[in-house]
Amino acid sequence: MVETSARHVHVTAEDLAVLFGEGFELSVKKMLSQPGQFATNERVTVVGPKGALPNVSILGPVRKASQVELALTDARKIGIVAPVRESGDVAGTPGCKLVGPKGEVEIAEGVIAAKRHIHFTPAEAAEFGVVDKEVVSVKVDTNGRSLIFGDVVVRVNENFAAAMHIDTDESNAAGCAGAVFGEIVK
Repeated sequence: MVETSARHVHVTAEDLAVLFGEGFELSVKKMLSQPGQFATNERVTVVGPKGALPNVSILGPVRKASQVELALTDARKIGIVAPVRESGDVAGTPGCKLVGPKGEVEIAEGVIAAKRHIHFTPAEAAEFGVVDKEVVSVKVDTNGRSLIFGDVVVRVNENFAAAMHIDTDESNAAGCAGAVFGEIVK
């Protein structure tokens, strides 16, 4: 399954307290395909040097480091040159300001365009003949916009569920709507 991951923010417990108030806890809007991950009801504004993106979803649970994942179009709109990185690989990336209802947080680094990737459990990876950190291509057949995504990193962990994640720019380029499935090609 190929899922579109819209712009979102991951926050630390400390940043959450500044943005929403001491003792605040994220509330689940809906569970996501990855076990234990959820979209929240909480939203923040992401501010860059040339503008802001209001109403950006926070994904839970809280993380060890705050991170902002934007499509490249979103990043350009607010004046940030976001590198394409795997989630969590934020060293040396640009920062931004996050604005919540109770306060603001300047993150020194953490703005990325997420590298397209596939989540697999070890058993699923073995079934598909791939290994952790392998880079593959994935063919997506859509109505009038079929394409092959290159540079797709395979991520294997016992806590994952099989799903490929692309951002909104990539999804729009491929005409992805509704349930979309891809085929790994090597």
